[in-house]
Amino acid sequence: MTKNPPVKLSPPDFGCARLLVVGDVMLDWYWHGSTSRISPEAPVPVVHVQTEETRVGGAGNVALNAAALGARVRFIGVAGHDSHADRIEELLSMGGVDCFLQRVVGSKTITKLRILSRHQQMIRADFEDHFPERNGEELIAALEQRLREVDAVVLSDYAKGSLHDSKKLISAARQAGKVVVVDPKGTDFERYRGATLITPNLSEFEAVVGYCESDAAIERKAAALCDAYDLEAVLITRSEKGMTLIGRNRAPLHLTTRAREVFDVTGAGDTVVATVSAALGAGLSLEEAVVLSNVAAGIVVAKLGTATVRHSELEEALRHELHSSRRRNLLTRISLLPWRTKRRADKQSAVST
Repeated sequence: MTKNPPVKLSPPDFGCARLLVVGDVMLDWYWHGSTSRISPEAPVPVVHVQTEETRVGGAGNVALNAAALGARVRFIGVAGHDSHADRIEELLSMGGVDCFLQRVVGSKTITKLRILSRHQQMIRADFEDHFPERNGEELIAALEQRLREVDAVVLSDYAKGSLHDSKKLISAARQAGKVVVVDPKGTDFERYRGATLITPNLSEFEAVVGYCESDAAIERKAAALCDAYDLEAVLITRSEKGMTLIGRNRAPLHLTTRAREVFDVTGAGDTVVATVSAALGAGLSLEEAVVLSNVAAGIVVAKLGTATVRHSELEEALRHELHSSRRRNLLTRISLLPWRTKRRADKQSAVST
């Protein structure tokens, strides 16, 4: 059974949401230039680099997305002892995120260099070290020190080594009564036991549960996953097919994609995790939070590279949804709640079948 709950026309007051984001952070470095010839040295295009920019990727992008919505965000991550870590701290601070980076001497900050021409990525070069497992205790201590100051904890796992002790982090947060949202990586979901919500994409989900030939198969296997790992719910992002929420004692929710134009899917999963977590911190139900995150994902895929969604953009997207439904003389899950509220204010009846 599919349930499409309504959400408010305006986003919630994200300012009351207090989030702690923990995970793998990286520096995304972009070189932009023109291409007009092939190299005489090899059959590759020559890019004349004219501008460059740096952005925070990975778990840092989750933190920036939540802060862009208006949430109060703290961040904990692991980085090298280098200038790239300095830049990450600077960018997070500029984005309104309170940042604690555990600096590891002898390791490099994860950096991804992308060379682009005419908005097309020509090549990507990765510079990274896997951080040693011995750093886990300091990360746990940093989390425990901040738990009283937050409503929800987000674990953003990119399998780079920051979340070796994810089970301990989840256990500490849950014992403190906090919501825990996990963006997982790999096939060992035992590492995420006890989380409130995990958000794998369809490929990650099928790598754990096997191929799913239908929505019914996804529903059945996701429910089994919740039971196996003591999860309250699983949110599966499905690219152009939207997303699916399956949880204990709740009807399955299948949402179609809200994207009007897909330009770059880089970081779209970060936007989903950040919006869901911020919405839960602001008091929305899980279903409402997921619907809102689906709208946010539709915005961010129309942007180039690692990007965030601002509160004003989310408001505009919801207004567009309402106006579109009015033109069709139909109500959608986005526009139903304000319509119903208006009818009640006017002492009118509303009947659904």
